[in-house]
Amino acid sequence: MPTIDRDGVRIYYEVHGSGPPLLLTHGYSSTSGMWQGQIEALSKHHKLVLWDMRGHGQSGYPEDTAAYSEALTVADMAALLDAVGADTAIVGGLSLGGYMSLAFYRTHPDRVRALLIIDTGPGFKKDDAREVWNKRAHDTGDRFEREGLAVLKSASRERSSVTHRDASGLARAARGMLTQRDARVIESLPDIKVPSLIMVGADDTPFLAASDYMAAKIPGAQKVVIPAAGHAVNIDQPQAFIDAVLPFLDSLDVKAGQKAIS
Repeated sequence: MPTIDRDGVRIYYEVHGSGPPLLLTHGYSSTSGMWQGQIEALSKHHKLVLWDMRGHGQSGYPEDTAAYSEALTVADMAALLDAVGADTAIVGGLSLGGYMSLAFYRTHPDRVRALLIIDTGPGFKKDDAREVWNKRAHDTGDRFEREGLAVLKSASRERSSVTHRDASGLARAARGMLTQRDARVIESLPDIKVPSLIMVGADDTPFLAASDYMAAKIPGAQKVVIPAAGHAVNIDQPQAFIDAVLPFLDSLDVKAGQKAIS
């Protein structure tokens, strides 16, 4: 299985199909395995790149908490695109993976053709709201240290169905990657200049308002609410997910074709 070495941290990834690159990032405490049901449909016309974030799945679990951060995750994503020979890509993800995709756009806008943001929050403008979130993230890390991977048994489906070597990476990732330090990502939304699809499960109550907010702030964004789906829309309603994503991807190919002709 292919990996890249990032200063001694091994990052696991897999590539399916060929065509315009599509980089998808999983949510916190999930893995690339959460996209298993979408590989066939999404790799028909795209080079689909899936990966495990540091501390997750088959990637490395560095012992230093400083090896887990938003900046390092964004740099991992850039290194993955380099590894598969992609100057630009459609970039997307679920939950923390969606947030990191927004952070990636903020840092590398020239490398993003489009954004696919699924069951995601864009961060917080107010310090007190961010502090509440960060306390919860630290509590999550503490719980993984105490209870191990048993924590995932009662989690939503993109987390309860995947495999990690142990819970140490998840504990450190909660403190270093799930926590947030500033409002730069949420404040960058009006500056996004690429086609963006915001998706959310109708039953994913904590993320409904965030999805409305992103759809309002990102110029020209499309929003799709998937009925009878929770936080893992692609697993809860796989066909509805694909039915929403493929037309969005097809529209990008049409635009690219028109650009080439003109």
